[in-house]
Amino acid sequence: MGIIEIIQQGENKNVEFKSWINSNKKNLINTLTNEAVGFANTNGGIILVGVEDNGEITGCYDYDEQNIIESIYDKTMPKLFTDIEEIKYKNKYILKIIVEKSPEIVATSKGVVYKRLGKNTKPFYPSEYTTNKILGFKGDYSANIIDSTTKDDIDFAEVERLKLKIQSRDKDSTLYQSDNIMFLKDLRLIVTAEYAIRLTVAGLLFVGTKAAIAKYAPQAEIIILTYSDGYTEYNKRLELKMPLIQSVERIQQFFEDRNGIQNIQMGLFKLEVEDYPINVFQEALLNAISHRDYESNASILVKFYPNEIIIENPGAFPSGVDSSNIITHPSSPRNKLIAETLQKLKYVQRSGQGVDIIFKDMLSLGKSAPEYNLFSEAVSLTLRSNLEDIDFLKFITREEEKNGEFSVSEICILKYVKSNKTITLAKAAEVAQVTRQSASNVLNKLCQKRNILQREKRNKYMFTHRVYESLDDSVEYTKDKDFDEIQAKAMIIDYLEKNGSITRVDVERLCGFSSTSSKRILKRLRDEKIIILKGRARASHYKLN
Repeated sequence: MGIIEIIQQGENKNVEFKSWINSNKKNLINTLTNEAVGFANTNGGIILVGVEDNGEITGCYDYDEQNIIESIYDKTMPKLFTDIEEIKYKNKYILKIIVEKSPEIVATSKGVVYKRLGKNTKPFYPSEYTTNKILGFKGDYSANIIDSTTKDDIDFAEVERLKLKIQSRDKDSTLYQSDNIMFLKDLRLIVTAEYAIRLTVAGLLFVGTKAAIAKYAPQAEIIILTYSDGYTEYNKRLELKMPLIQSVERIQQFFEDRNGIQNIQMGLFKLEVEDYPINVFQEALLNAISHRDYESNASILVKFYPNEIIIENPGAFPSGVDSSNIITHPSSPRNKLIAETLQKLKYVQRSGQGVDIIFKDMLSLGKSAPEYNLFSEAVSLTLRSNLEDIDFLKFITREEEKNGEFSVSEICILKYVKSNKTITLAKAAEVAQVTRQSASNVLNKLCQKRNILQREKRNKYMFTHRVYESLDDSVEYTKDKDFDEIQAKAMIIDYLEKNGSITRVDVERLCGFSSTSSKRILKRLRDEKIIILKGRARASHYKLN
């Protein structure tokens, strides 16, 4: 059914309309969270943002799709994963938020539960729940209860370590103030029934004794292999069968001891570039832990080669995820409870897979893109340490100093233009793994900076000549300089017609030119008697002749 047909049928138990233009954005996020919780606790549904209650399409503007997804994720418990589809209708944009039915009761972060009743969202009270016990659910093996476990299987020294981590890392949290049993219950690492304590799979992996882990989850090990030369035989093997946080810290120390640094000269200072950014390796490792198939007998393998790291993980990607959408596909971790616990311990700072962080940081440091290989029962990720493109590293560093940090979409697009000189709208959508509309927005944003990209022709973009000059690409600089200056001439005349006068500094900002280029184009316009100079020194400015 098309979007117009859905709107014409009006709101119902599966469809909700929300206005964008008449809403306080903070209040709107809270409302969207409540509606999403209601749908998740009923039969799922869609929220159409940019549509009034009467079905009038008023549209959305200046929105951040990722922020909406993350806000709903952060404001729900257990964390609710939603998806957003951007729909254009008569030059107006509707955001279609898709909410799947949850296999367990979902509440807001304030502890309020809702359900869908007809076309309204109503409070959902405990007496109406089919069950108040968390027994694990399909799709989250880590939330299953291990019936034969007892209190004796808990390593309470490890519990205290987790409490100290939360206390030091999350000043707003009160979790660590509870006694040990309540702390574990709040994290859903244990359940209690008739005075008996049972560990969930996540509980076993986070706070189980080594003996309990070996007994109930012997497959839950991480193996580190190191290779000196070649790819055939390793020279060191380390098997980790211990609580997850202990394993993570052991691997992180192992990684840091081997992570080298290369100094890159940039003007008067040196830029230290690590072989592998620490946050990239951490995201990759935590993804493996959150997404691995704990029912598989295979282990997570972390292989350290002289110039690359390969992480092999048992368990295929979720349905619908492949190499063409891995950056932007909404996260759906196989082990949600493990992922949520890592987030509460502040090992994961945000919702989502972290794949975008891995791509962005590797590419912006002039390294090759992460390589994912997908198999029927496993996934491998390869990270390479070699500096593939030092010029791109310097370029991104300089631009971010001036304009702030680039997004992963911007980095992917800029990297492609650096390698291929130009990019079309279709190719931009492909390399950034976003819709054409989103790609158009990113390209327009880069063009608005006027010193990064410019439009060569309809739906085709390239670097400005200033960028080619900074990249020391004399051929492209010469070819594109004339194009830039022709375009700049029209822009300056248009500016003067609207504003009356312009300064050299205005030209630099307007056209993205250096001081030298701005002086040159202004002199050319004066020689052609198109503009005249008024005033002197700092008071000097230009007007149309």
